[in-house]
Amino acid sequence: MSGAAQSAPLRSLLFVPGDSAAKQEKALAAEADALILDLEDSVDPANLPAARARVATLLAARRAGDAPELWVRVNSPASGLMLPDLEAVSGTRLPAGLVLPKISAAEEILAAAALLTGLERRLGVAEGCTRLLILGTETPRGLLALPHYPAVLESAPATLRRLAGLTWGAEDLSAALGALGKREEGGALTFTFQLARSTCLLTAAALGVQAIDGVHTDFRDTGSLERELASARRDGFTGKLAIHPDQLAAINGAFTPSEAECQHARRVVAAFAAAPGTGVASLDGQMIDRPHLVQAQRILAAAQRILAAAQRKGRA
Repeated sequence: MSGAAQSAPLRSLLFVPGDSAAKQEKALAAEADALILDLEDSVDPANLPAARARVATLLAARRAGDAPELWVRVNSPASGLMLPDLEAVSGTRLPAGLVLPKISAAEEILAAAALLTGLERRLGVAEGCTRLLILGTETPRGLLALPHYPAVLESAPATLRRLAGLTWGAEDLSAALGALGKREEGGALTFTFQLARSTCLLTAAALGVQAIDGVHTDFRDTGSLERELASARRDGFTGKLAIHPDQLAAINGAFTPSEAECQHARRVVAAFAAAPGTGVASLDGQMIDRPHLVQAQRILAAAQRILAAAQRKGRA
């Protein structure tokens, strides 16, 4: 994964309205890896100045290493509000990262990264310290642009290093399409929204960054959340967006390798260590090959990063 993606595991990212002090206070005490202070969909346009001021105050009060991380979802580049959002909230301190919504082309990511570089220089902080999470499936044009991300972003290494991950959203895409629903009667996503989810996952893997699953909107339905989490973890997602603190325990648990997984992964690594110079090994009477080793190493690395982050936060 990119340096940005490795800097801290993002299993759970909780949206919080930028203009709600009460919800922010509750969220700060929750167990999210990151809070996303929202200046977009959850804020009435009339309240945007107050939300910007509130977010700026929260950021200014943070100290390095405070948990959870504070991210900000700014308005989209096409709205004309992204730059005013950035300037308003970054008076003395930048957030840990920005969530960029309704991205329609990779070039918009380059432009946002350039803005951040200017702000980092102005504040005298390390260039590239503010990471990016991209919502690239919220418009038809944005979804169709995702396969072009690698060619564009790999030619801009500084921007790619900022990129923590990609995530996907169905609500805005549904509205843009005029779709009457997103799921089949049995609960499975319809083909178009499966395509959005899968394209996000594949593009994130191609770029070597985290794939963050979208929100589960019915926060009271814990059973369907758990099924969605199992599917996301199985397919290769490494985190999930949340809209309510009650979702966080399940999300964090789903994306934390279990002790049984880690034990099996260690045995896979040991089996290959005992068979140097070969591309295959034997474990419990079955042949395993290099993809099994890669997956085992991935599991152990994720577990180590999560443990290290928990120790830094004093949660271990």
